[in-house]
Amino acid sequence: METSVVVLAGGFSKRFGQDKGLLKLAGKPLILRVLDKVSPVVDEILVVVSSKSQEKACKHFLKPKAKIVIDKYETQNPLVGALTGFENADGEYSLLLPCDTPFVSSEIVLLLLELCIGKDAVIPRWPNGHIEPLQAVYCTKSALNAAKKALKHKRAQKLNMHSMIASLKKVCYVSTLVLKQIDPKLMTFFNINTPQDLRNAEYMLPAHAHARA
Repeated sequence: METSVVVLAGGFSKRFGQDKGLLKLAGKPLILRVLDKVSPVVDEILVVVSSKSQEKACKHFLKPKAKIVIDKYETQNPLVGALTGFENADGEYSLLLPCDTPFVSSEIVLLLLELCIGKDAVIPRWPNGHIEPLQAVYCTKSALNAAKKALKHKRAQKLNMHSMIASLKKVCYVSTLVLKQIDPKLMTFFNINTPQDLRNAEYMLPAHAHARA
């Protein structure tokens, strides 16, 4: 089974004044921390950016085996980035990830990839019903068709991952209570949106690295 990872790195953070994927955590860009975790468990790496300037910036430090693709749609949001990634992915199944989750769990990724065989998607879900569509695995062909269908809607509220998922038939939701058995603190879902998040991540990094060693 061929697998791909699609990392969404097209967002520009106003809070940080730069592309979020290039933001450094303890001296290493966030996107590299993500790739370091998942590259050993997938066959192909794709990084989706939104412009030529982002592509040029990423090429300076991304590993040679990472393929950088640029959104071909003017609208920029996770759904468009996902569609661009699925269009360029060779893997039968694609792991979709944001570039700002430095503690993503390779063990959870492996579990989601295994569970997705024969399904359209495997998506983590919290007890309150909230889902994690940007840390999920999709059947590439099915997700591509569903994303195209969702983008046909002109209303802005339709341009989201939920509208894509609504078109998928075989979706498996995995409770975060189950995932806690692998990642007790669910650090895999910790993402960096604010300077405070970055400070928290820097504080947690040594302890987290020690715990996973």
